[in-house]
Amino acid sequence: MDTRVVYEMITVPSGRVTLSDRRTRRSWSVELSPYLLGSSPVTQALYARVTGERPSTADGDELPVEGVSWWDAVRFCNALSRHEGLTPAYLPRAGGEGIEWDTGADGYRLPTEAEWEHGCRAGTPGPRYAPLDEIAWYRDDSRERVHDMGGKRPDPWGLHDMLGNVWDWCWDLYDPEAYGTYRVLRGGGWFDEHWSCRASARRRSHPSHQVDDVGFRVARSVPR
Repeated sequence: MDTRVVYEMITVPSGRVTLSDRRTRRSWSVELSPYLLGSSPVTQALYARVTGERPSTADGDELPVEGVSWWDAVRFCNALSRHEGLTPAYLPRAGGEGIEWDTGADGYRLPTEAEWEHGCRAGTPGPRYAPLDEIAWYRDDSRERVHDMGGKRPDPWGLHDMLGNVWDWCWDLYDPEAYGTYRVLRGGGWFDEHWSCRASARRRSHPSHQVDDVGFRVARSVPR
């Protein structure tokens, strides 16, 4: 089994991205080195081949896997890394409480939210890289269901479904002082209104929650 032939990774160039949070009215800038980002969310077929599991509510090989927790996504990243002979990015934290990210590892991992937004914007200045109906499955055009990958126009860097279809888990804590261990979700989903499908929109969820409009795509660091 060679999962590499069924999951394309796009090289995203270096750059600076400014993130913002509407709730706290805070903004912050992040400098990014080049990295690799999945051209689409992980499909049900790939998830099943790596884990032997099919957790999704909908059923279809080319549908994005959904109904997966943040922890499920982290375990998948390590499993795919081991399968391809790469160094897993995630390690158990000393004492058994949570995990640590080995930033020097060459294995698969979740994107940071800065990496996610930089990839979504793809060098464009607005909230979306093209008219929403051309790029996203959302409430107005999804018929209230998830859709196969690649059915909409990709962003200028070749990334599909950055907006709409399913939300993507990111590595980051949302706001640890206010929400503890809740993690960041990005991108909007098939049941969301247009205002949730923007490059800057942030959502949070507990890392153990499994929801039918939440999936993930993977990233890798570029060796230096």
